[in-house]
Amino acid sequence: MSAVWHASRAAVRRRRLQTAVIGLVVFASTVAIVVALGLLEAASAPFDRAFAQQRGAHVVASFDRAGVSDAQLAATARRPGVEAAAGPFAQAVITLPDTGTGTGTGAAGQGSGTPAGPRTVTGPLTVVGRAGPGGPVDRVRLLTGRWATRPGEIVLHAQGAERDLGTVISVPGGPELTVVGWASSLSRSARGWVSPDQIAALHPATTQMLYRFTGPSSSTDRRIEKALASATADLPASPLASQSYLTIKRDVGRTASAYVPFLLAFGVLGLVVAVLIVANVVSGAVVAGLRHIGVLKALGFTPNQVVSVYLVMVLVPGAVGCVTGTVLGGVAAQPLLKNVFMGIGTQDLAVGISPWVYGVTLVGMPVLVGLAALVPALRAHRLSAARAISAGSAPRAGRGRRVQRALAGTRLPRPVSLGLGLPFARPGRTALTLAAVVLGVTTVTLATGLSSTMAAYGEAVQRVGYVHTVVHVGKPRFGEPAPKQGDAGTEALLRSLPGTVHVTADAWIDVNLAGYTETVGCQFFRGDSGTLGETVARGRWLEGPGEVVAPPAFLSKRGLDVGDRVTFTLGGGKASATIVGESMAGMPDQLQSNWETLTAFAPDREANQYEIRLAPGTDVGAYHAAVRAADPGLYPVALSETNSDAVIIIGSASALTVLLATVAALGVFNTVLLNTRERRRDLGTLKSLGMTPRQVSVMVVASMAALGAVGGLLGIPAGIGAYGLIMPAMTDAAGVSLPASMTDVWHAPVLALLALTGVVIAALGALVPARSAARLTIAKVLHNE
Repeated sequence: MSAVWHASRAAVRRRRLQTAVIGLVVFASTVAIVVALGLLEAASAPFDRAFAQQRGAHVVASFDRAGVSDAQLAATARRPGVEAAAGPFAQAVITLPDTGTGTGTGAAGQGSGTPAGPRTVTGPLTVVGRAGPGGPVDRVRLLTGRWATRPGEIVLHAQGAERDLGTVISVPGGPELTVVGWASSLSRSARGWVSPDQIAALHPATTQMLYRFTGPSSSTDRRIEKALASATADLPASPLASQSYLTIKRDVGRTASAYVPFLLAFGVLGLVVAVLIVANVVSGAVVAGLRHIGVLKALGFTPNQVVSVYLVMVLVPGAVGCVTGTVLGGVAAQPLLKNVFMGIGTQDLAVGISPWVYGVTLVGMPVLVGLAALVPALRAHRLSAARAISAGSAPRAGRGRRVQRALAGTRLPRPVSLGLGLPFARPGRTALTLAAVVLGVTTVTLATGLSSTMAAYGEAVQRVGYVHTVVHVGKPRFGEPAPKQGDAGTEALLRSLPGTVHVTADAWIDVNLAGYTETVGCQFFRGDSGTLGETVARGRWLEGPGEVVAPPAFLSKRGLDVGDRVTFTLGGGKASATIVGESMAGMPDQLQSNWETLTAFAPDREANQYEIRLAPGTDVGAYHAAVRAADPGLYPVALSETNSDAVIIIGSASALTVLLATVAALGVFNTVLLNTRERRRDLGTLKSLGMTPRQVSVMVVASMAALGAVGGLLGIPAGIGAYGLIMPAMTDAAGVSLPASMTDVWHAPVLALLALTGVVIAALGALVPARSAARLTIAKVLHNE
């Protein structure tokens, strides 16, 4: 064993370049594997994993306090089929006064890119008296501040980015409540929580119970209904209302599901590329050392000792690369996953790298390195010393010679024809290298298609060039001064300011639809709505009264289509409208209509924001200052030109593409390095015959450029096919409908550039060893011989 260790250590020291290459390739591949496994894990049911972590409620049920006592409700926790229960919690609904100038919480900005009004808290709010955020069911995640423990305090559910503490909510006929915390409940059990001592002052009329059911009882809507009926069978009254987690999963998980195809694709590509490159590099290192194996055998090493020497020789740098790559991969994957899932809502779906990913990588990568070295080492195990020495000098003479002779008869420059024949000398090594290049080009093609579509989607959502700023009206109940004049006067003022080109007044109102129990948010336009740049995937935009545009998720959820009619109700008013278009947005409970539809059932409503298009060259900051100077009750907000979803996907795809392309280029680097080392005698002969260093470089780079060209021709169709599978899966999961112009991204100039991707990857990988081969002198070759 001592002889094996000394021989291995000597080989590692003597072959420093090869050792460094093995360590570097294993390091880069390990980083790719950690990121890939992290992506695959994150893509695996993100809602289900977060729901399990928070012990989410399968059912949130409300009961009449007058009909069912707390003791009777507490007893339902012991019913068959109930895994756990929380409650009873007193529940009240507080309705904040609507002045007609407030924006519904989280309503604005969903789908049209319009930001919601700042610092808005509107009702009705379902508030529960709860002593703390923990418990056996629905563990509420406190995001900012603290829990409400005293009267006069409330914790609100965070639906967006608002985290302002200290806001005072005045409850009509009740107390004033100060916001002391923002929290998140994946079960959506309430929109606010107060202490049990406070809830009595809010006059609760119902009692809330949270249930988790055992096993299959929670797998379908029907089974959940049966489980709830069984749990409440002994109560004197049935629940007044119940909410299944499956409904929330379909709504909340829609965005998360949109990322799953994207994550899976890059995760699988990363795994395959990393495994191929490691297998190619390690096996190539052993094959290139056949001459050394013959020398060891001639010195008296047994075949098993020779195999052990090479296993140790590659496992030492492999282990170092594996450990450092795992550490860096974990560091690199954390912000990547955070950015990817930012669009999903990290407040609910927290993601990260699980310990099993590190464990699998730390164990699996050395095993992969060992197996990749073992296969060629066992083949050398059977060779005699003389045969191993002769086999290690160079590939067999017949390999590649016929191709080079055939190419010699063409008009290609001699260095190019010689280079094009080199890959045929080692077909196995060439095949693995080509596969890595193909996957690299596939990744680049897929990322290009995704980025092009998402860039167009982001511009359309943000309405770049169409809307520059949104002016909100002040909300007196939040301490903001109201506009000096009414709705019509405010619009006239905005139109009169220098730089204004178009003004569209918006009213965001939660309305009911006849035949449906839930409310939907509707954006009603007045003025220049045709200039907003809204994208319609099917049908057309609003043109007259009694028309509405609906997102695809809304239509799918309610079984409607373009041409159907819906009826709005609000209070005692009612109006009907025809669905004339399908918007691009993915929100299932949002509509867009015109002002005439609103005045048909709510004629007294006023706009709560104004969308402004400015003249080219207008300074947005100066315009905002002019708006505030003209009326302190107006609050202008510049509309961002970047869409977070587009930025996340483009940025993530670009980072992953660079990573995988780098790993593929390292595979090419290793292949060229081994090829030039094996052909040192040939290179010396060619130089003695007059080949210049530049011609040697051209020959070596041409050998890999040919592989790159073939890889490009094979990788582009694979990337286009992957795009054709992934993009529809993403849009279907998100409930988004994209017009054909956004998915028609494969044009001749793009394909021409993509065809060069394989050549670029191969050329970059071959450049350094090609220059090293060009500097090789004849005297050094003869000395080594």
